[in-house]
Amino acid sequence: MRWVIQRVKAAKVSVNNQIVGEIEEGLMVLCGIEERDTQEDVDWLIQKTIQMRIFSDEAGKMNRSVIEVEGGMLLISQFTLHAQTAKGNRPSFIRAAGAEKAKSLYDYTLLQMGTRFNGKIGAGVFGADMIISCELDGPVTILVDSKNRE
Repeated sequence: MRWVIQRVKAAKVSVNNQIVGEIEEGLMVLCGIEERDTQEDVDWLIQKTIQMRIFSDEAGKMNRSVIEVEGGMLLISQFTLHAQTAKGNRPSFIRAAGAEKAKSLYDYTLLQMGTRFNGKIGAGVFGADMIISCELDGPVTILVDSKNRE
């Protein structure tokens, strides 16, 4: 499972011109699910993300977590994070999980975020064509892959 974690001042996601999820300060998480991912990958990523010290402290150093700044989290599914681009000009998404498995793990991710994180949680709509607006802070963008834990 791959997550692109972006520190934001604000972020929102819309479907059919309707806002379906939004947060103020916090983390926008783009979530790519591949066929071999499990609930263990989700659990590890959530714990890693909520403890990640990427918000500034009083001295301006990245030393505070999303929990410490009382920020929110916005989760958006994005199968294109598993694009393979080595051959040709058209990306291949063969490693991305099928819709049924991906939706199940996406739903599990939202459920677990709600039990492990007390801040505001927003989400996109799985499989929908979404419009994302965000105000990046820093910018701070971190790529985390649950298959590369070392």
